[in-house]
Amino acid sequence: MIQPKDRFTGCLLAGAVGDALGAPVEFRRRDEILARFGPTGITRYAPAFDGLGCITDDTQMTLFTAEGLLRAVVGERVHGRAAWGAIGARALLRWLRTQGIEPAVEADTGEPGWLVGHPELHARRAPGKTCITALLDTRFPGQHPRNDSKGCGTVMRIAPVGLLGARLGDRQTLGETFDLAVELSALTHGHPTGQLAAAAMAVVIRRLAEGATLPSALVDAKRALASRPGHGETLRAIERAERLAREVRPDADAIADLGEGWVAEEALAIAVYCALVADDLEHGLVLAVNHDGDSDSTGAIAGHLLGALHGARAIPEHFLAPLELRAVIEALAADLHDLPGSPIGGEDEDAARRERRLGRYPPN
Repeated sequence: MIQPKDRFTGCLLAGAVGDALGAPVEFRRRDEILARFGPTGITRYAPAFDGLGCITDDTQMTLFTAEGLLRAVVGERVHGRAAWGAIGARALLRWLRTQGIEPAVEADTGEPGWLVGHPELHARRAPGKTCITALLDTRFPGQHPRNDSKGCGTVMRIAPVGLLGARLGDRQTLGETFDLAVELSALTHGHPTGQLAAAAMAVVIRRLAEGATLPSALVDAKRALASRPGHGETLRAIERAERLAREVRPDADAIADLGEGWVAEEALAIAVYCALVADDLEHGLVLAVNHDGDSDSTGAIAGHLLGALHGARAIPEHFLAPLELRAVIEALAADLHDLPGSPIGGEDEDAARRERRLGRYPPN
C-alpha cells in the first residue's frame, strides 16, 4: 500500500524528473529526437543548462506555488485567515525576482522565507513569456492579467494545489480545490481554458493523492468541469485522451493527435494519455517527452500524475541521483503533507517545530 506522504513526494519529484528529462528536447520535432537519441527517443537525462537533471521554469514555478500555499496556511493558523490569491501572487513575484526581473510591487511584506535563498532557483531556464509579462504587469498581489492566454504555464505548476486539498480533506471540498486552482492560474493566464485545465489537473492530483485510481480521478475532474462556463475545450481534450488510451494504435500517433502541449488543454491531455497507457512511471515519462512540442511541460505534468499515482518509490534512482534540488523538492513535499495537520501553536506542536515552520514559511 502506498502511503499518502509517498504520493506527495512522488508527485513533486516525478514532476521535476519529467521536466528535466524533457528539457533537452523542448522545441525539437519527434523525428529530430529519434535521430539524435535512437528509435526509443530520449530515455535518460541529456545535457541541458550545462548539466544533467537540471530543472526548468516549470519546476521552479511549481516550487514557488507550493511555498505560497504553505505560507497561506501558516497565515490562516496565525491570523485566522488565508489570503490565497495575494500570498500566491507574492510567491510568483519572488520567482520573478529570481529571474533577474524586479516586479512593480513588493514580493515580500516581511521575511523572504527559505526557498528564495537557494541559488539554483536563480538560474534562468527559458521562462514562459506569458508568465513573465503578466507578473511584470502586476500592480497589486492577486491582480488578474490583461491577456487571453491559455498557455500550459497554468497546468505545469498547479499540482501543489491538489496535494494541499488532499491534506486538508474534509476542510476543503473538491469544488474549493478546483476554485483555488482557478484563482492561482488566473494570476498569469486570462483565458478560461488555461484556468479550467489547471483546475481539472488539481482535482485529479488531489484524488490520486487520496488513493483514487486515475480513471476515477478523471471522472471527478470532469464532473467539476461540467458545471463551469467555458469548460468545453478542456472537457473534450480529456475525453479525447481517454478515448485514444482505449484504442490500439501507436502511442506516438495518439499523442500527435492530442497536440503539441503548448496550450493548457493539450498539455493536460498528453499527460493524461501517457499516465493512462503507461506500463510504469518511467515508461509514462518517456512517452510524455518524446513528441513534437513542449516536452518539458508535458513531462512535468505527466510526472505529477504518475508520481501521485505510484509514489516516490516508483521513480528509478538513476533519475533521482542527479536531479537538481532534490532535497528541496522532498522538503516541500513533506511540508505540504505535514503542515496543515495541526494548528500553529496548538497543543500538539512543540515550540521547536513551530519555529521551524514559521521561519520557513512566514505568513506574507
